[in-house]
Amino acid sequence: MDYSRIKEKLEKYDQLQLLRFYEELSEEEKEILLTEIDNIDFDLINGEEFIATDGDITPIEVMTLNEIAKSEEEFRSYGIEAIQNHKVAAVLLAGGQGTRLGIDGPKGALNVGLTKELYIFQCLVQNLMKVKEEAGTWLPLLIMTSDKNDKETRDFFEAHDYFGYNREYVNFFVQEMAPATDRNGKVYLEEKGHISLSPNGNGGWFVSMQKAGLLEKVKAMGVEWINIFAVDNVLQQIADPVFVGATLKSGQPIGAKVIRKAAPEEKVGVLCLKNGHPSIVEYYDLTEDMMVEKADNGELAYNFGVILNYLFKVKDLETIANQQLPLHIVNKKVPYIDDDGNYVKPEEPNGHKYENLVLDMIEMMSGCLGYEVVREKEFAPIKNMHGVDSLDSAREMLSNNGVEL
Repeated sequence: MDYSRIKEKLEKYDQLQLLRFYEELSEEEKEILLTEIDNIDFDLINGEEFIATDGDITPIEVMTLNEIAKSEEEFRSYGIEAIQNHKVAAVLLAGGQGTRLGIDGPKGALNVGLTKELYIFQCLVQNLMKVKEEAGTWLPLLIMTSDKNDKETRDFFEAHDYFGYNREYVNFFVQEMAPATDRNGKVYLEEKGHISLSPNGNGGWFVSMQKAGLLEKVKAMGVEWINIFAVDNVLQQIADPVFVGATLKSGQPIGAKVIRKAAPEEKVGVLCLKNGHPSIVEYYDLTEDMMVEKADNGELAYNFGVILNYLFKVKDLETIANQQLPLHIVNKKVPYIDDDGNYVKPEEPNGHKYENLVLDMIEMMSGCLGYEVVREKEFAPIKNMHGVDSLDSAREMLSNNGVEL
């Protein structure tokens, strides 16, 4: 790596502090640090922060369970045909670590079984296998990892023989990382020879997939739609043929699975319209009036929460990828190396992380099909060990759905 070129880059962006311990490093460590610096897009952290505007928020129409039931077989047939023609791929967002759940490794490696081993990854693959059996064809499965868990995730799938899935249809890619900075925009060092980096938000999945060369790979297979889903929901139904068929027939560029809220104040993002575009309003941004507002049918006007299961049309994704996704600057506690080389683990937020979010991708679309699913059959997130949205509650729901634990 050309030291002079890297130093010139840092001078341009006033980030020379990243070389303060350079002479203390081994030759190998120097090369690693220079490579990390070379990969940083400093224009990103110098970009304008996205400031949410109030906008005109209104309810959005959702295809309810009753409406879906009336056309279920038609939707299923249409969806199966699309899957058989290789038009659908699945992307698992699996960059998270299982630290809060008591494991030192990928969140998807958590064992949810009681009498046998049953991992989150295994549950999700088995759900996708049901579609493979119904359609009679394998679907491309792309797994987004993070810099911290990529090797462990690949090794985990290899050790478990991909849980029976055809490995020729499985590809891994690493989520792009963004540097963490102090409040003045100075990039932190995590170690003397390593920059402090963090994933660039759940909206970074498409760009990361593109840069890994996987978009062109699946397009060459005929893929026109991509179903993205989160790793922590063990009941997540992926590339569900009825959902696929309903979305394709709707003519909308995106389908979003939603659940009916358990209570007006439930802490879920709500699908709605903002200035006429599909959007998601976080629960803390709903006013008390909006929480209890009623529609003409007597139900809550803002009644449907998202579960991070979206079906995107590839052409529209490519269109918005050519634009700049809004940049969210988040206050975080960022461990760092101080000027004297000491490791500091702050107790209060001391810096910024930079993220793109899926909700912004949705808001850039012309329309969206809200598609209701049964909470008890498709929503069992694992955020904590105990209580609401926990390992305990997920186990109970898996058991209620006939899954042997």
